[in-house]
Amino acid sequence: MKKLLLSSIVILIGFTFIGRLSYLQLFRFSPDQILDDPAIKKVYDYPERGYIYDRDGKLLVGNQPAYDVMVIPREVKPLDTLEFCSLLGIDKPDFISKMEKARRYSPRLPSVLVPQLSKEDYARLQEKMRHFTGFYIQKRSLRYYNTKSAANVLGYISEVNEWDLQNNPYYVAGELKGRTGIEKQYEEILRGRKGVKHIQKDRFNRDIGPYKEGRLDTLPQQGKEIHISLDKVLQEYGEKLMHGKRGGIVAIEPKSGEILAMISGPTYDPALLVGRERSRNYSKLHYDTISKPTWDRSILAQPSPGSPFKILNALVGLEEGVIDTETKFRCYHGFYVGNTLRGCHCGGGIRDLNNGIYKSCNAYFAGVFRKIYDKYETTDQGMDVWEKHMKSFGLGDFLGTDLPTGAPGRIPGKEYYDKWYGDGRWAASTIISNSIGQGEIAATPLQLANMTATIANRGYFYTPHIIKSVGGNGNIDPKFSEPRYTTIDRKHFESVIEGMANVYNYGTGRWVQVPDIEIAGKTGTVENFIRVDGERMQLTDHSVFVAFAPVENPQIALAVYIENGYYGSRYAGHIASLLIEKYIKGEITRKDLEKRMLEKTLEHEYNKPYSGEPFKINEYVW
Repeated sequence: MKKLLLSSIVILIGFTFIGRLSYLQLFRFSPDQILDDPAIKKVYDYPERGYIYDRDGKLLVGNQPAYDVMVIPREVKPLDTLEFCSLLGIDKPDFISKMEKARRYSPRLPSVLVPQLSKEDYARLQEKMRHFTGFYIQKRSLRYYNTKSAANVLGYISEVNEWDLQNNPYYVAGELKGRTGIEKQYEEILRGRKGVKHIQKDRFNRDIGPYKEGRLDTLPQQGKEIHISLDKVLQEYGEKLMHGKRGGIVAIEPKSGEILAMISGPTYDPALLVGRERSRNYSKLHYDTISKPTWDRSILAQPSPGSPFKILNALVGLEEGVIDTETKFRCYHGFYVGNTLRGCHCGGGIRDLNNGIYKSCNAYFAGVFRKIYDKYETTDQGMDVWEKHMKSFGLGDFLGTDLPTGAPGRIPGKEYYDKWYGDGRWAASTIISNSIGQGEIAATPLQLANMTATIANRGYFYTPHIIKSVGGNGNIDPKFSEPRYTTIDRKHFESVIEGMANVYNYGTGRWVQVPDIEIAGKTGTVENFIRVDGERMQLTDHSVFVAFAPVENPQIALAVYIENGYYGSRYAGHIASLLIEKYIKGEITRKDLEKRMLEKTLEHEYNKPYSGEPFKINEYVW
């Protein structure tokens, strides 16, 4: 009886093992399980990353071959470390550190030991690789840039880190991933999909052929090409004009919302962040805390918009019915808040909507602002209405673009002022600086360009975006083709646009006219304060200019913001006019102006607070 019981137990255990193994093989098998099998080696085949073209099909970003030195730690045999380090161009402590990191990741899975060898380094090393067991060379594609511009838009790629490996199972150690700009936003489209081969090994750890005859192997899928909306010629030209200047420029096609140029100054050559010197170059750029070349001023800087914001207050006044085109205000070379005179440079006199815009009269727009609030019983009600109108132009919030970063700007509401002054303890006169685009309002150059495109369209805009097509077709997010309407009736825009056109004919922009192109624009001068060693000091004003052209059939709308650029029509106005002429005509007729803008820098202004010497602000220097 005992023998029968023992035999039964043995048979039962045997059937249990057989059943379990059959179940795992037939029903629960997953390709990922073979990662745990030391007899199976997984070899990846990386596709080329997708190419990036501009709106006209000009190549911006392609690929170039590079080579990674890979290591499988447990397969490494004793070697001449000094010779190997000499071939790789690294020192012994660095080699030891990289080997320890590879072992921590996995003793049996490949890791990148030295990334991105050049063709010359690869040729020299390839001849001697047979002497270094456990190491091999893997071909990889690196980015090649067919432009020295648009680094802030295109972005860069770099090796995945621990966080990437833990949060995305697609990546393995040593792979490259988009970090900023287009490379990050469209990473899954551009990267394609890597192929994989499973190699069976024998008990001596030698390759003996494909595992399961290659049935689990996959082919790589090429990354898709994308066309972006940037105009390569305009982008490169704008960056040349920004030489020696700090600020941001954004140009938009009003009828589509496509971004034609997005310039941040100073910038850098995107090729600096490719290859083995990438980390060193990035550190140098990133830790430049004075000029901040990696900080994208076109979408992150949030200065006060200055006088271009007056246009919106005029539109709100017309929509609310508190003014019409003939409503007049007197300018006393400024306007009074209580007994205090706030200055104005329009020359004084009687102002209506048209000359209030083209002469940029502070008193006129302060009067409009007061009337908007006086219409309502309480300041809170007036603020709610005013805030709603302003935000309908895309201000004070993220626009919903396809850019992976950006700043929201600020349109303050009643909660903002209740926090500062207390509920019921502030009025329109308290926040009167908002009437002229100063005060607590903040807007990025992208938001100002979009605001200008909205005016050019007479009351609506398309969400600004960089993508134009993917894989050779126009399949992009449908939200980019849906118009977004403001709270302002279309009928009110023509009179405001007439005033903006007269900025060029009679007003603050009459010195920056472009032959044969009718332009509507608005100058802006923004006060500029900075803290140095805890002390608040005033510097030369920022120069701001917004414009669109042609007036009746707008092809381009832009905003130019130049730090310490004096007044609006000085640097920003001249640069805006050159960009408009370049885009519409394809050539520049005012060669003297172009030469001046290309050669002149504002470095003397940026050095003032750090010089230790006394200085003047807004001092006219050409």
